[in-house]
Amino acid sequence: MMKFILMMFFMVPLSFLKGGFWLNQCMYMFMIFLFLAELSLSWCYLNISYFWGVDLLSYVMILLSLWICSLMIMASAGIFSSHYYSDLFLLTLLVLLFSLFCTFASMNLFVFYLFFEFSLIPTLILIIGWGYQPERIQAGVYLLFYTLVGSLPMMISIFYYYWKNGTLDFFFFYNDVGFFMFYLCMTVVFLVKMPMYFVHLWLPKAHVEAPVSGSMILAGVMLKLGGYGMMRLMQIMIPVAVKVNMIFIVVGLVGGFYVSLICLRQSDIKALIAYSSVAHMGLALGGIMTLNYWGMSGALVMMVAHGLCSSGLFCLANISYERLGSRSLFLNKGLINMMPSMSLWWFLFSSSNMAAPPSMNLLGEIMLINSLVSWSIFCMIFLSLISFFSAAYSLFLYAYSQHGKMFSGLYSFSMGSVREYLLLFLHWFPLNILILKGDFFTLWS
Repeated sequence: MMKFILMMFFMVPLSFLKGGFWLNQCMYMFMIFLFLAELSLSWCYLNISYFWGVDLLSYVMILLSLWICSLMIMASAGIFSSHYYSDLFLLTLLVLLFSLFCTFASMNLFVFYLFFEFSLIPTLILIIGWGYQPERIQAGVYLLFYTLVGSLPMMISIFYYYWKNGTLDFFFFYNDVGFFMFYLCMTVVFLVKMPMYFVHLWLPKAHVEAPVSGSMILAGVMLKLGGYGMMRLMQIMIPVAVKVNMIFIVVGLVGGFYVSLICLRQSDIKALIAYSSVAHMGLALGGIMTLNYWGMSGALVMMVAHGLCSSGLFCLANISYERLGSRSLFLNKGLINMMPSMSLWWFLFSSSNMAAPPSMNLLGEIMLINSLVSWSIFCMIFLSLISFFSAAYSLFLYAYSQHGKMFSGLYSFSMGSVREYLLLFLHWFPLNILILKGDFFTLWS
């Protein structure tokens, strides 16, 4: 694992290389190739170096982080062409990748916490430095304070756990903490990060104000930090979790349904995609909270699928925004007349978002439905509503933006560049091809 950390350190001068924007992209791809050689199909840690190591869960999350960060550079050609501090942008991206890599590869709870919080800083810089609107500072403050309010109680509970057990290594965790306050302090930061309904208000704000790269990393990886942390730590709180988790499952499912209805009322494309993330993560939260094997594996599949699908949708929204200068669905109409080939990609990603085969979203939803229905048959009511309305808002997004009378006057006659189509293909292809190897995601336990 140290070789990847050192590689990131030595890539820092590369960020300031004149005209080296696409060379950075190639180096990220090379890093992905190297990391694929470290393939880990085991539930125990492999490739251990000091307190870094990977099992299947962290391997998949690191691979997703590398992939999304690579595509973030490809999506941000506007920053390179306008020379808007592209070197600092690449440096921020590298620091963000470093923090995410260390978060997922950590085998120690305190190191995990340290980098979990550190990843907030480069994300904040991305939003405030390269965001679109003046409200981006308010969005950054929302993001900062929502996360900080949850993270300080977690730090205290980590100190308590170390005082009680004398170790913070994941390998030596066992379920011996049996009181509610510890459970609440330890999980609330992950619930904010996922985000769970009630603590989700920072997400639409952050997405709407963030540049395309910020939206991609937020949807693709940052939301997954909450699910990853909960999967790791739920095992030490099982005595409390079996009694209390019911509350969070209900909030996740009912909140997912409410948010699906909110999606149908959105006029901003990015806000619609952001709210749909809350609904999908509500399902993943329910799967983790059931504490069974189906739920954990289903949440992992859903997190990977949502990361690729949501990131691709934000890329599509940005492609329209760059041409029209607006994200409003009232202005983004009749796009099928202007860019029919791009309309195909809108359809492919919208269908994946509503869990149509052969996307990984379908596999994730099937596993999570199995998990939640086996926990309680009454979950079926809200699961069916969430599934139906996810199809409704995905079709709403596609039909409203592609059909209708075209808004004339501002639209350029560009049919899309090869870079944009490659970017969308690299989101869609793994999303739909990985379902052929779905058993890969069920080896972790």
